[in-house]
Amino acid sequence: MHSVKVGCVAVSRALSSSRTLRPDVVKVSVCCGLHGSVGQTRSCQTAATPGDSAVIRIPRYMQTRVDNVKQTRGKFKINTIKGGRILIQSKDPNLNQSVGYMLGKFEQPSLCSKGWKHNKSFGDYFTINNIKAVAPFVAENQEDVEQKASFSNLRICKELVEALDKMNITHPTTVQLQTIPKVMKGQNIVCAAETGSGKTLSYLLPVVHRLQADKESETYEEGAHRIRTVVLVPSRELAEQVAAVSRTLCAPFGLLTKTVGGGRGVGHIKMVFKGGQPDILVATPGALVKALRRRYLDFSELSFFVVDEADTMFDPSFSDMLEDILHHPNIASNPKETRGPTHKAQLLVVGATFPGGVGEVLSKVTDLGSMVVIKSKMLHFLMPHVKQTFLKVKGADKILELHQALKMLQQDKGGGAVVVFCNKSATVNWLGYSLEEMGVQHVRLQGEMPAVVRAGIFRSFQKGTVDVLICTDIASRGLDTSRVRLVVNYDFPETHTDYIHRAGRVGRAGGVEDGEVLSFVTHLWDVELVQKIETAARRRTSLPGMESEIHKPKPKVVEEEG
Repeated sequence: MHSVKVGCVAVSRALSSSRTLRPDVVKVSVCCGLHGSVGQTRSCQTAATPGDSAVIRIPRYMQTRVDNVKQTRGKFKINTIKGGRILIQSKDPNLNQSVGYMLGKFEQPSLCSKGWKHNKSFGDYFTINNIKAVAPFVAENQEDVEQKASFSNLRICKELVEALDKMNITHPTTVQLQTIPKVMKGQNIVCAAETGSGKTLSYLLPVVHRLQADKESETYEEGAHRIRTVVLVPSRELAEQVAAVSRTLCAPFGLLTKTVGGGRGVGHIKMVFKGGQPDILVATPGALVKALRRRYLDFSELSFFVVDEADTMFDPSFSDMLEDILHHPNIASNPKETRGPTHKAQLLVVGATFPGGVGEVLSKVTDLGSMVVIKSKMLHFLMPHVKQTFLKVKGADKILELHQALKMLQQDKGGGAVVVFCNKSATVNWLGYSLEEMGVQHVRLQGEMPAVVRAGIFRSFQKGTVDVLICTDIASRGLDTSRVRLVVNYDFPETHTDYIHRAGRVGRAGGVEDGEVLSFVTHLWDVELVQKIETAARRRTSLPGMESEIHKPKPKVVEEEG
């Protein structure tokens, strides 16, 4: 028998209740002396002093069961650490997970962020290490790319290949290999591939190639100059970026590219089209709607209609305008309709995440069966070539942690471009004032800025005039940030989609290879999203709750009035 010392009050209650129990199940003996013997049974004295203690004897079979449970737990405790590189590196080494360890299908992962909703978790952190040196869209099929796959093999005209060489682009990425042939065949496509994988060129190259071929054909009317391609993007900055790439590709052929963005009034839109209509128009939804209502545009000869950053464009904030715009061009239902004098427009939908609600909008303008879906293998996955760190920190300490991160970047890597994301425009302004007091040079970009002020801010950041950009999610969609070395989520993003887009500002095709993401986790609702991200990283799966197919809209049920 084993004995345990307890207080006299608890023991007296145990004795009174033990009369109803079987003696072979629970056997209790009490000793009020401080040095009670294990092998003797003594009764409790009524006049016990406060310093006295009692001994309760525990049956041996019960102690054996407890010991067996302890041994079993220790014996079958799963060790997630193996030799080799570390995938998940935590402040607590016991929660690390190596690259070589794979979680079982029904095995629950031990999360570093499990207790992050508690106040005592501030200062905790974990890192998802980069396990690949280069991006999957570059590394995939590398031998095939070097040996046989090139832009010439994709039947792109010689002048375009030479223009790409001047841009130091020699081999197509995986998404370009998949998309360009299908676009050149005249198919309507929905292309969803990870950020920085070269989606802009995947539609601009076949578009410019087709426009040049039509210009050289006998059916092209030199006098009647009408818009041949419309590229719809969510922001003015992205419109300028896409237009710059388009002008470079169109230069050898004399094709004209123009941009029209919102925020400058109808007079500015009218001036854009006063000198004639371009071959390629890059526009934002608001400005394009104004131009269409005032009949500044002629879509009768439209060959391509491109929706870039589709997940944003099909968002409820843009979907009504997008639906209105898509009713103006005549969208083809099959490849045959994209050729000939009475051709219809080819629809290209492109994005870094699969757009939700795409089926409802597109079903009203074209046959969903005609849409060819192209998805990359790493769609909605965390980028394996980018190091991602999550830090649980108090709101008041975030500015100090940010300043420290900027210092470490300067010391360890000799500096580099940094993008700091905030959820609100007011936070962008406040953080800017705080960094000014610390002597950190930066520029700010947020949606509430006037168009005149916003113009050129991102371009100066791209050129390297300033190395720190503080912005809202307006800069997370599609903008080329090849020189960015560090992304800081000063405010943690509200959705998985926002996290994917923000993290996609590093590790881009042709960009810096050792990019990192640092995320500050402050609020309780942030923790839930972090736990889902960590679980996806440990299981090597895509982020949960993301669309991956085009869903046909459900028929509306109309109730008859009785």
